[in-house]
Amino acid sequence: MAGVDDVFGELFSGVDAVVLFGPSGSYYERFAATEDLEVIVVGTENDVGAETFVELPLEFADVSERVKFGLEGALEQDVIDDGDELACATSVFGEDIDTVSRVRASADAHTGIYDLFARSRAEPEVIKAVLELAIELGKKGQKGKPVGALFIVGDAGKVMNKSRPLSYNPFEKSHVHVGDPIVNVMLKEFSRLDGAFVISDAGKIVSAYRYLEPSAEGVDIPKGLGARHMAGGAITRDTNAIAIVLSESDGLVRAFKGGELILEVDPEAY
Repeated sequence: MAGVDDVFGELFSGVDAVVLFGPSGSYYERFAATEDLEVIVVGTENDVGAETFVELPLEFADVSERVKFGLEGALEQDVIDDGDELACATSVFGEDIDTVSRVRASADAHTGIYDLFARSRAEPEVIKAVLELAIELGKKGQKGKPVGALFIVGDAGKVMNKSRPLSYNPFEKSHVHVGDPIVNVMLKEFSRLDGAFVISDAGKIVSAYRYLEPSAEGVDIPKGLGARHMAGGAITRDTNAIAIVLSESDGLVRAFKGGELILEVDPEAY
C-alpha cells in the first residue's frame, strides 16, 4: 500500500527551489540544513537571516496574491528564472506554515505590481489604499456613471511645485489620510471634478483640483490614452511620485512610474 510520501512525493520531485513565506527560525533552519536545496525566504522582514531573501512590502491576506507577488519579486531580483518549478510553503489557517503548493515561475505573468510597491517612495499601505480606491471607483463609477480620476502619490512638495490650483483646495487645512472610509467617500465625490489629487508619502491628502504642468516631451504612453494619462506619466518622470489613473473611457486603472506605464488593471477582474 502506498504511503503519504508516495502520494505527495511528486509535489516536491524535481523542484528548483523551495520558497518559504514568513517562516519561523526553526522552520527555516530545517530547510537551510538540507544539502543541494535552494531555499528562498519571502517576507516583510528577514527575521531568520536568510541568505536569499525577497522583500514583501505587504502581508497580503489572500494567499494567491502573496505567492504571486513574492514570485514576481524573485524574478525581478533574478533569484529565480522563468520556468523554474517551485515548492511554495506558506500559512493559510494559522501563524505557522501549513500549506505547500507547486508553482511554475512565469515571466509572462509579470504585472509590474512588485515594482510599484517595493521600489516606490510612498509607503506601501498608502499605495495599496489609493490603488484599491481607484479600482472601486472603476467598478462602481460615481452615481452609476463612469468617471476618470488621477491620483499622484508621493513626493508631494515637488508635485505641488509643478502644478497649479484649478479651484479652492478643500484639503488645504485638513489632516486627513487616504484609506479612511469617510475620506474615501469625499475623494469619490471630488473625482467628478477636473484636476489631480496630490497625496503625500504617508497618505495625507495634500490637495485636490491640481492642474499638472510637467513637460510632456519624451513621455511615451500607449495610443488612445488622453491628457490625464499624459500628465500622470509626465509628472512621474519629473518627480519621485507615482501616478494612478482611472480612465473614464475604457474603465481601466493604470499606474505610471519614472515616466513609464508599469501596471494596468481591469477593475472588473480584480
